Amino acid sequence: MEKSKVLVVGGTGYLGRRIVAASLSQGHPTYVLQRPEIGLDVDKLQMLLAFKKQGAHLVEGSFSDLESLVRAIKLVDVVICPISGVHIRSHNILLQLQLVEAIKRAGNIKRFLPSEFGLDPPRMGHALEPGRVTFDDKMVVRKAIQDAKIPFTYVCGAGVAAYLAGNLSQLGTLVPPKEKVLIYGDGNAKVSIVDEDDIAEYTVKTIDDPRTLNKTLYLRPPENELNQKQLVEMWENLIGKKLEHISISEEEFLASMKGTHGII
Repeated sequence: MEKSKVLVVGGTGYLGRRIVAASLSQGHPTYVLQRPEIGLDVDKLQMLLAFKKQGAHLVEGSFSDLESLVRAIKLVDVVICPISGVHIRSHNILLQLQLVEAIKRAGNIKRFLPSEFGLDPPRMGHALEPGRVTFDDKMVVRKAIQDAKIPFTYVCGAGVAAYLAGNLSQLGTLVPPKEKVLIYGDGNAKVSIVDEDDIAEYTVKTIDDPRTLNKTLYLRPPENELNQKQLVEMWENLIGKKLEHISISEEEFLASMKGTHGII
């Protein structure tokens, strides 16, 4: 079967660059949106040129120019948009509403994969500010997709390894502690922790799979279901040293967030 042509919107981002690589490695004709907004960001430009050397097609388009998006979309069969939606980087989820309108106008897309890839928004009604705005915005985008009757796949269920594993789930850092570790609650709550390259690989695998059409795909391999105490034990075994464990109760954690942006 002929491979679908794929447009990646946000292809220079943290997950986007991995999706571009996965699409190319799986043999899909791969297009990457080159947005004029990158301006003087030489790192992003060089990344785009590297994609071109690897066989990707660069196509110009901007969220501020709807017709440019329509032109880009008409070149492909599938659109994947791993645009950032976390406050510690940048929050652009609602920009996808322009993409939804462009897909509707183009009328040729057989699958749209919007920015999801983490926890499933409909299950996050209990989330607190400021983080809950990410889930609320994703639900706005989902409603627009379904109102426009655009074929979709939502890829969810994964905790990104770089943000949860290497730091032993410590907030405010990406590296593991050397002397003491904060244990949140009882430390037994489990989450599916998945490597970013694997998220990208499975995302691309969905696009020609009829089983995932208009469905949510959960990336939750049983062996990746880990709690914080298990992560800490793995690290302690690796370094041959027992860390000082400091318990943070639910009440203490919530109190620490007051007056902050949710990062401690």
